Amino acid sequence: MKKAAFLSIVFVIIATAQSVAQCAMCRSTLENNYSNGKPGIAAGMNTGILYLLSMPYLAVLVLWYFWYKTSRNARKELSHGPVAR
Repeated sequence: MKKAAFLSIVFVIIATAQSVAQCAMCRSTLENNYSNGKPGIAAGMNTGILYLLSMPYLAVLVLWYFWYKTSRNARKELSHGPVAR
């Protein structure tokens, strides 16, 4: 289970690092700014897009972690509970 979680996290990091997709309107604006000698705006926009893309994945991973932790603790309590006589 730990291996699958680790591989999932690595996949999300690689996928978000390689994706630089933009909408057509943003892309045309950024190309115009870049051709006018302002490349910093394009780099900032790509960083913002990647940040917004990674937040839902991060939220799901945090929720999964808390769910896993509580279910594991509940399982331990059930297995170590009082013995029926």
